[in-house]
Amino acid sequence: MTSPKTFHVKSFGCQMNVYDGERMAEAMAAAGYAAATSEGDADLVVLNTCHIRERATEKVYSDIGRMRKGRPDRMIAVAGCVAQAEGAEIVRRAKVDVVVGPQAYHNLPQLVADAAKGKAAIDTDMPALSKFGALPARRRVGPSAFLTVQEGCDKFCTYCVVPYTRGAEISRPFAAIVDEAKALVDAGAREITLLGQNVNAWAEGGEDLGSLIRTLDRIPGLARIRYTTSHPNDMTQGLIDAHRDVEKLMPFLHLPVQSGNDRVLRAMNRSHTRDSYLRILDRVRLARPDIALSGDFIVGFPGETEAEFADTLSLVAEVRHAMAFSFKYSPRPGTPAADLPDQVAAEVMVDRLARLQDALGRDQAAFNADTVGNRCTILIERTGKRPGQMLGKSPWLQSVIVEDGPPVGTLLDVEITAAGPNSLTGVPVLARAA
Repeated sequence: MTSPKTFHVKSFGCQMNVYDGERMAEAMAAAGYAAATSEGDADLVVLNTCHIRERATEKVYSDIGRMRKGRPDRMIAVAGCVAQAEGAEIVRRAKVDVVVGPQAYHNLPQLVADAAKGKAAIDTDMPALSKFGALPARRRVGPSAFLTVQEGCDKFCTYCVVPYTRGAEISRPFAAIVDEAKALVDAGAREITLLGQNVNAWAEGGEDLGSLIRTLDRIPGLARIRYTTSHPNDMTQGLIDAHRDVEKLMPFLHLPVQSGNDRVLRAMNRSHTRDSYLRILDRVRLARPDIALSGDFIVGFPGETEAEFADTLSLVAEVRHAMAFSFKYSPRPGTPAADLPDQVAAEVMVDRLARLQDALGRDQAAFNADTVGNRCTILIERTGKRPGQMLGKSPWLQSVIVEDGPPVGTLLDVEITAAGPNSLTGVPVLARAA
């Protein structure tokens, strides 16, 4: 096989996959490969996969077939969680050249070189954090950047494959995180989002995520800090206090709950109850009254009754999330829940998801509507669809459209003049220096 000269990384799923995709691209560029302008122009396509949902996994195989049909000579690499979960089965099921798991992607350039020579190119080893030391320095980034601080999960929720595809919870060293954050700011980032499967499980010695955030707060040029995704079990008082004390920490918290019923939560092996979850939110709101809350929900978990689903709807009504993500339960091979009795019928899940999303959508629309007439600072992240139109993010992670806005990377004070279900419209009040 001819060695590829150009590459394209296509990432699916969560923000951590976006970060991993960026780091794979940097590793390939450092090894002398050129980034293609599009997937169609690439000699090598890297599919950076997600294994959380069944449909996402099947989409990977669909993409492989489509790309092989369009250009049979192209090299295809499968990376990420599907690669970790299925390993050599991917090679058997679909014609791919490289398989690399999420803890081994720093070896991608060598695997590509091996595949070009006709050698086996599969690496699904899971060494603890060694990839970060092997990756090249961060290159120029946009105004908002991701930074992985923690990987893996020890929670073993019965529906989830993450402990099997990402491994045990591991925290990156404090000094390495601070150094990468400084490099991102030097490369152009004004906002950094800290990432982890359970990001608030990050710890080193006696330090928690709140301590890390307080240190990052002192980096000159860094204007905003965010983090995701959190677990209720790891919401320390130190982290909650950081929401009160650190101005750069944005007033937004994504804290998945999954269900509002305690029996379902126990069956999911979630370590919180409905009441403990609500009490955490009370403490966070006491520390930061203007905080926007986000969550994750699963409907149709095996054995879920209509009354138990009603408990989820009542929790939603009590919390009033600013935004949320909701899904039908999807059995993942190898997880305990996949073998549970009383699997909920597909049509029941569809109905429950629709009702839940209606409730969540009403709350998001109401939250957005409440911002009309208020002033806030947005970070301009990209251009809009029309000439002169710019898009930014509010402190509460809402998309804000501004006509004739300033350049990307500018912090801009705006007054919110209109609100839709998914975005706001703002008018500049006073632009800050970029």
